[in-house]
Amino acid sequence: MASINAKPGPVLGIETSCDETGVAVYDRGRGLLAHALYSQIKLHADYGGVVPELASRDHVRKLLPLIRQTLAEAGMDIKDLGGVAYTAGPGLVGALLVGAAAARSLAWALEIPAIAVHHMEGHLLAPMLEPEPLEPPFVALLVSGGHSMLIDVEAVGRYRLLGDTLDDAAGEAFDKTAKLMGLPYPGGPALARLAETATPGQRRFSRPMTDRPGLDFSFSGLKTQVLLAWQDSDQSDATRASIARDFEEAIVETLAIKCRRAMLETGRRMLVVAGGVGANRRLRSQLAEAGAADGFVTRFPRLEFCTDNGAMIALAGSIRLHAGQFNDPQIRVFPRWDLQSLPALA
Repeated sequence: MASINAKPGPVLGIETSCDETGVAVYDRGRGLLAHALYSQIKLHADYGGVVPELASRDHVRKLLPLIRQTLAEAGMDIKDLGGVAYTAGPGLVGALLVGAAAARSLAWALEIPAIAVHHMEGHLLAPMLEPEPLEPPFVALLVSGGHSMLIDVEAVGRYRLLGDTLDDAAGEAFDKTAKLMGLPYPGGPALARLAETATPGQRRFSRPMTDRPGLDFSFSGLKTQVLLAWQDSDQSDATRASIARDFEEAIVETLAIKCRRAMLETGRRMLVVAGGVGANRRLRSQLAEAGAADGFVTRFPRLEFCTDNGAMIALAGSIRLHAGQFNDPQIRVFPRWDLQSLPALA
């Protein structure tokens, strides 16, 4: 990674790591100027999950029209851009390559810098899009379909992994559990909506790995417990709802216990929650209550920025570009990418 002296103008952010095409324009002085998101939910619904090849092809179809739309909404010409940021990983390799190729081509044609953004750093910094200022240090809980991580954030680029998932992530457990009970795709949000209709406490599922020290997560065993409970039940609508509620309670309470441990161990006074599961109402409520009880502040991005989006990528890219960081012209993506390997800001 090299350094540049020029401070970039508005930054175009491109997100294509999985099944959502996100584009945004972020300006350091004026904030988020415009953003657009296209979801492929209908495309993958018949398969009950994301089909990588179909995802890649749909990104090809949707990305350039979304870029034109976003620039128009921002009242900008493409030549007004000062930099381009794109998700380079982690994610589906084909989907990542679509965004990376488009971003690198734009940057080359416009002779402006481009920066490869870590998808999870985008989520981690997403609360900075909110009007209330957010500055490190803090602890971040990143919970999504593929990740359940606790990160100690000393500064942007200075990350220390406190705990990670050993198998299924929380979002993955939500989706798989919903699917085994016959809920529509995407399963996680459908399960959460169903859980709101039931009274908790009819079943007691385990709170995995909370009976031992440490901050790692494991949800595969919990998923198996739900499977057995569902198979042994009358499989009625009421039973499906009650299982969904008690399963959700187990996930949320486990996450809350680990977060409280992380705050105690690090001594931080702010917890940032991001990722798709960060939109869960029960999780937001329990973590806010935990913060009030333990004396730490809990911060969330708005719901539209919990799931994958271009705004978080534009923001993260803008921060790094303004610090003088950019990447060489080669198109590279990293389906697996260690967050702790990112360079710190100068």
